[in-house]
Amino acid sequence: MKQKTVNNLRSLCEAAIMIALATVFSLLRFPPFRIDLWAQGGSIDLVMVPIIVLGWRRGMRWAIPAGLALGLIECLIAGGIGWGLPSVLLDYVLAYGAVGLAGIFKGKKYGLAAGTVVASLGRFVIHYISGVTIYKIAVGDTMELFGLSFTSDMSYIYSLVYNGSYMLGNMIVALVLTLILTVPLRKLPK
Repeated sequence: MKQKTVNNLRSLCEAAIMIALATVFSLLRFPPFRIDLWAQGGSIDLVMVPIIVLGWRRGMRWAIPAGLALGLIECLIAGGIGWGLPSVLLDYVLAYGAVGLAGIFKGKKYGLAAGTVVASLGRFVIHYISGVTIYKIAVGDTMELFGLSFTSDMSYIYSLVYNGSYMLGNMIVALVLTLILTVPLRKLPK
């Protein structure tokens, strides 16, 4: 019983450290730490990496709540943009909570890479849902992206292109970093 308590305390401390590290990454608003793509939000940054690492080391039990907490912190202190409470819940809290899905591959040999892909896809799906529901209503009849006009009935394509543009970049950056960190992270005590 005592060992379980020690492991839980270690996991809790590690989750808090990873949330703090991700928050610092979100506040670094200059290249190479952040590249803003769109004025309405959507950037390529390092914010997902600590939660992905936490998921690989401690599993979804710790990574999903850490991602949810990070999403709330992101919105409150890192300059989050939203169209009301539903937007905040989807684009921040649930989107970063989905990053905790990386914990599916806890401790697996290629778990950091696989977890990065799953985390990125999970976050993308939440942003996509937000794009075809909330932002479709908020933006109105016509949206522009890459010099192209999209009508509101094309919101599915618009959300795919808009959210896919920065989430693909985030996935690539996170993949590169997690692959670099794989060997040093394996040497850390559990």
